Amino acid sequence: MRVQPADRGPFVCIIRLPEPAIRAPECGGRYDVPPVHASLRMPAMTRALLLASLLAFAPLVTQAADITARFYGHAYDLKTNRYLYTEVHEQKLSGDKWLGGSIKYFGPDGVLLGEKKLDFSVSPFVPTYDYKLPALQYEEAIVSVGADEIAMSKSNHGKQKTATVPNKEPIAADSGFHTFLRTHFKELLDGKTVPFTFVAAGNLDSYKFRAKRIEDTTFEGKKAVRFLVEANSLLRIVAPNLEVTYDPEQERLLEYRGPSNVIDPVTDKVYEARIIYPAQPPADAPKNLPPLG
Repeated sequence: MRVQPADRGPFVCIIRLPEPAIRAPECGGRYDVPPVHASLRMPAMTRALLLASLLAFAPLVTQAADITARFYGHAYDLKTNRYLYTEVHEQKLSGDKWLGGSIKYFGPDGVLLGEKKLDFSVSPFVPTYDYKLPALQYEEAIVSVGADEIAMSKSNHGKQKTATVPNKEPIAADSGFHTFLRTHFKELLDGKTVPFTFVAAGNLDSYKFRAKRIEDTTFEGKKAVRFLVEANSLLRIVAPNLEVTYDPEQERLLEYRGPSNVIDPVTDKVYEARIIYPAQPPADAPKNLPPLG
C-alpha cells in the first residue's frame, strides 16, 4: 500500500572496507511513505585497516499499522558534484519498527547497478542481508545473527570466503546503523560521544567506531544537526570520516557524506559521495527516475 506522509520518514546507511568494503547511507528522499550506501579499494596494507559497510539509513515513520515505505536517495560525487546514481528504497515497517526491505542502485541512464535485501527480524541493529553487484561479480552478506556471534560471507569473482565475529553490544551493521543512531539520538544531541562496534561483511571483520555531534547546519531551509562517525582508535588516521545530517525533530537522515556503496568502474574504487534525501527530487536528477514500486 502506498501512503503520502505529511513528513518524511526512515533512511538507511552503510560503510565498507577494502575490496568492495565501505558504504554510505541510504535514507530519506521522495517516497510514497517515509524513506532509507560502499566499498573501497586500497593498497593491501591499508585495506585491512578501514571501515566497512556502514551506511544505509531510513528515517522510520511512526505508524500503528504495517506499511511499506518507498523513496529515493540521490548520490553525487563529493568533489565534482556530478550526479552518480539513484537509490530506490523499499522498507517494510510495523509502527516505528523496521522489519526489512530492499535498496536498488540505478545509474543515471536507468541501468540497475546492484541490489541489497535486508531482514531485521533477529536484531534491529544487525540485519541479515545480501548485497550483489552483478556486473562486478561481487556479493557480500551477513548470513546469520546468533546470541554469541555473527556469520558473514563474501564472494569476489567466484572466490568465496566466510568469517564470524563476536556479537557484543553495543554493535551495529549495515543499515542497522541508522536505528542505532536513532536509539542514541538524545545522547548525541546532548554532546555525548557514543562508541560502538561496526560489523563490516565486506571485510569479514568488525571495527571500533564512535559517533559525536559537530556543527549544526541547514537542509532545505530548516535547521539540521550533523554527526561525525569515525574510527575509535588510531585507525582514524587512515580511515575516512563520515558525516550524516539529520532532522533533529523527526530523526530522519537528510544527507550523507563519505565513501559510497557503488564502485566507480573507471577507478575500481568506491565513489566518495554526497547522498541526499530531499522532499522532492532535485532539479538535476535524471528526468526519468526508476519506478518506486
